[in-house]
Amino acid sequence: MKALVLKEYNHFSYEDVPVPEINDDEVLVEIKACAICGSDVHGMDGSTGRRVPPIIMGHEASGVIVRTGSRAVGYKAGDRVTFDSTLYCGECAFCKRGEINLCDKRKVLGVSCDEYRMNGALAQFAAIPARILYPLPEGISFENAAMVEPLSIAWHALARTKTDISTNAAILGSGIIGLLIIRLLKLAGCRKIIAVDNVRSKLDMALEFGADNCLEAGKADIPAEIRSLTGGFGADTAFEAVGIQPTFTDAVACLRKGGELVLVGNVKPSLEFPLQSVVTRQIRISGSCASAGEYPECLDLISSGRVDPGRLISAVAPLSEGGTWFRKLYNKEPGLLKVVLVP
Repeated sequence: MKALVLKEYNHFSYEDVPVPEINDDEVLVEIKACAICGSDVHGMDGSTGRRVPPIIMGHEASGVIVRTGSRAVGYKAGDRVTFDSTLYCGECAFCKRGEINLCDKRKVLGVSCDEYRMNGALAQFAAIPARILYPLPEGISFENAAMVEPLSIAWHALARTKTDISTNAAILGSGIIGLLIIRLLKLAGCRKIIAVDNVRSKLDMALEFGADNCLEAGKADIPAEIRSLTGGFGADTAFEAVGIQPTFTDAVACLRKGGELVLVGNVKPSLEFPLQSVVTRQIRISGSCASAGEYPECLDLISSGRVDPGRLISAVAPLSEGGTWFRKLYNKEPGLLKVVLVP
């Protein structure tokens, strides 16, 4: 089969590799669409330590089952499916609590690190455990189905909060996850949604997805502007969807006393923490890791038309051109949000 292989940092090769063997509890999926995740782009240069070459990346994907293992119950060849990015054991204490994203043996498709190597879906075929499969409703395209994974991350982040119709929310970082959080906040009837980013085109998209106000980072005092937009109090809830010092600092500062902050982005492994501000203003901070089985709800949102992930797809291109598109995303080419590759 053909696959896009990260042969060494910053160098891809479109080449022939063996079709993966499947275990009894796995299925072989013919990949029809695989989106490039921001974590893949960050990982291609070695800065994250999570994409050690050689590795086939890719975990936002969909396709058709072509072969099933003897214990892959409930699925058959020809089924249209998508799948979670997280491989979980189903047996540890966290899995039994339903917190599969915190599984003690958690692995992620398309990730290669010190602990494990797991080839992903930027290939013609992928071996996928049956327990992380989800059937595709009729009418959802393979390209849109590849967007269920980031939507589930946004859903999980929102579920970490007490958001309701009285909430004033700020989203710092209007990339894919930030935009999807904005859309979910709009569907939840959030009182005021304030989007922040340093790219004007992303803020324009934020308005389309439901933001009431947009603030351009670097051109305004973000915490002061958010306080002004919320009657002098500050946001009830903030989502930090980047993972760098400036947005984290602004996210803490923009909250009202007793507000809550959900950390979703993690570009940087560590940041300076404003301890006194958090303690004296009694700020609640929580991390949000991946998703924990929210795929059915997200598929329903797409199927019903309440979320249209196709609006986030900037390009659909052949897998053979994947190296070029990775470079465009890495260089932050204007106008690019999500790129979907088709084997």
